[in-house]
Amino acid sequence: MQASLRHRDAETTPCPAIDKWQALRSLSAARELYGLSDRDLAVLQALISFHPETRLDPSAGAPVVYPSNASICERLNGMPCSTMRRHLGHLVAAGILLRRDSPNGKRYARRLAGTKVAYGFDLTPLAHRFAEFQDAADRLKARDARLRHLREIVSLMRRDLAALTEFGALEHPGAAPWDAYDDLARLTARALRRKLDEDKLTAIQTALNDALTAAQRALGLVKTEDLSSNDDQIEQHYQNSNKDSFESEKSNEDDPISSEDSPAPRDTQRKVVTSGTVVPLPKQRTPPLRMVLSVCAEFQSYSPEPIRDWPDMIAAAQRLYPMMGISTACWEEAVLKMGRDQASIALAAMLERFSEIRSPGAYLRHLAKMASEGRFSTGPMVTALCRKSAA
Repeated sequence: MQASLRHRDAETTPCPAIDKWQALRSLSAARELYGLSDRDLAVLQALISFHPETRLDPSAGAPVVYPSNASICERLNGMPCSTMRRHLGHLVAAGILLRRDSPNGKRYARRLAGTKVAYGFDLTPLAHRFAEFQDAADRLKARDARLRHLREIVSLMRRDLAALTEFGALEHPGAAPWDAYDDLARLTARALRRKLDEDKLTAIQTALNDALTAAQRALGLVKTEDLSSNDDQIEQHYQNSNKDSFESEKSNEDDPISSEDSPAPRDTQRKVVTSGTVVPLPKQRTPPLRMVLSVCAEFQSYSPEPIRDWPDMIAAAQRLYPMMGISTACWEEAVLKMGRDQASIALAAMLERFSEIRSPGAYLRHLAKMASEGRFSTGPMVTALCRKSAA
């Protein structure tokens, strides 16, 4: 019944000529909405190839093709006839083709009174539904773009939650349910291996957003009602228009990363030579690598391979410092006074604020001088970037 209704519409509705291959491409892009498989479309492509003209013009007569089953299977590289007939049935059921059966069930063409009469498969629906196919393809393309964007957002949120969880569990174990947040991050990573629809991705995004907000609040990385909005506070990271600001780079006993009262995953014991005497400097607490990378996304873009460990981080910094206009002597001085890990983190943090720094070499040299005096750690720099990203 449904096929006959489409047949009647095809007979009566005026339709412009269309490119048969463009119609096939549009239908291929939208095949999911019509329940068609790639093999269904392969059979349709074979049938279309039997039409001698590139354009389908129903106004000039119904474009009917009438190849034998053997001819169709030959163009399908030897597909079994039973399989081919099954896919033909799918196309007819979806209204993509119309059957024009002869009295004896054979497919052929003949002329009666100067008029050609053909029995076989009518391609008219491709022309009549061409605009529909294009619209469906555009809708699927827009949906896929939304899904890709949503997956990217969820992936970044999962990465940030994992970094905050690792840091929070080490520095403030009782501040939040870090085990639950870690489970959420791991389950999200597992879920992203599958193909998720928009509703599931949105639900995961909501859960991650709630967990991130709670984790940031527990670590003091988001503004609350008791925080001052005064422009002189540390939240306003860069305010002095006459010189580069180093406020966030200073060691701060109250900073969650630089605090000596809590355990750290990595400590760096540094030594400098002063007047021929080796003088050990205070240990510098190194933030977790995952946390550093979560707030220094620009740094990763300059590495040809993903940064997975500290040697990767240090190697990336070695490649990057000349690009930032920092001399080799300045970099070696920073490495000597700060340590390779701390110098690499400082470089990554500087890259995030690169547009605000007039002289990267002088900036890094100033940080190295502060480090030699025991007044610098990268913890406040990373914390400042966390606050900035959470604002």
